[in-house]
Amino acid sequence: MNTFCKTTGLAAALFLATSASAQTADPDKSDTETAKDVATQPAEDLNLEEKEIPKELQEIVEQPYSLENIRTCRDIRNAVRKLDKVLGDDLDVVEEDSKADKRRKTAGSIGKSLLGGLIPFRGIVREITGAAAQQRRYDQAVYAGVVRRSFLKGIGKERGCKFPAAPKQ
Repeated sequence: MNTFCKTTGLAAALFLATSASAQTADPDKSDTETAKDVATQPAEDLNLEEKEIPKELQEIVEQPYSLENIRTCRDIRNAVRKLDKVLGDDLDVVEEDSKADKRRKTAGSIGKSLLGGLIPFRGIVREITGAAAQQRRYDQAVYAGVVRRSFLKGIGKERGCKFPAAPKQ
């Protein structure tokens, strides 16, 4: 049996194991969404499917430290909650993943790696197709969002605001 068949079979087995064992404990990410992430990895690598940058992050990339329209603790709280919806919970909100969530994340990561490995010279292909540049733009936008949320929480703490407009104590 050739390597392609073995790899494809292993990826399919991992997907089926993930679907069967990881009944959706995380309301934010279903088994179907995890499988979609794995299946679309090659399309992202070839820049056939672009990872779209959320509008909320596009707006702050250039000025993550702006305090325009931020005057009160309510303004800070609203801005932080808006970022939480896009970025997920901040580090001060500790939530343990269930075993099913951990299995799903691990299987999804392995599946993406296996499928990504099917593309020869993947790094070069990603550069040529523009997928790597798009990923860098996406990563920069996420980083700007994390920086902005941290900045806003620091301002909130300085002003005596309560969580979530300031870090959880």
